[in-house]
Amino acid sequence: MGAFDQRFFCSTRGRIVLLLRRQRATVTELAERLELTDNAVRAHLLALERDGLVRQSGIRRGRRKPHYAYELTPEAERLFPKAYDELLNELLSKLKGRISAEALGEALSEVGRSLAARWTREDSPSEGASIEERARRVLEMIELLGGVAELRAEADGWVIDSRICPFAAVVSQHPEVCRVVASLVAEAIGEGYRVYGSCDRVEWPHCWFKLAESRAGG
Repeated sequence: MGAFDQRFFCSTRGRIVLLLRRQRATVTELAERLELTDNAVRAHLLALERDGLVRQSGIRRGRRKPHYAYELTPEAERLFPKAYDELLNELLSKLKGRISAEALGEALSEVGRSLAARWTREDSPSEGASIEERARRVLEMIELLGGVAELRAEADGWVIDSRICPFAAVVSQHPEVCRVVASLVAEAIGEGYRVYGSCDRVEWPHCWFKLAESRAGG
């Protein structure tokens, strides 16, 4: 992902970049979203400006005084892999006019399974890999698709949290595209584990997957 890797997007500056990728925002708006002070946000914005990733863009009226709004620079786009959003959107629209919803959904699921199988073979055999190792490989696969995800441990299993959806630009019009990622995760994790997924398509599209060990007779 250019000069930055996944860890950047899990940092405060990375989270600011993700928020600004969606829309312009003021210092106060960013501070509220990140639960930081205005001064802390200003310090991060100053660093991002020095790196050429963020710039001031217009002024918004506030209750007491106007506030500068910030946006990403064109240079910041190098941080994000291109998912050929317009092409994908047009392709899905055309397919919907030619095949049934069921057939399209199954085709998208097959795409996810095929990608997971191929990327697993190219990387290394997954036989004998722990659930954590498989889950971390899923993070890499989501990144290859153009997304960003993180892994966290919970008392009853692992959770893959996709902070930025690789198909965010088309998912509102074509929610069935979520099946690509869902089937990719299930295929990459493999047998012996249950995968529970949920997608949030409001505001900033993202999804999460809970990985739980299958129990005999369950």
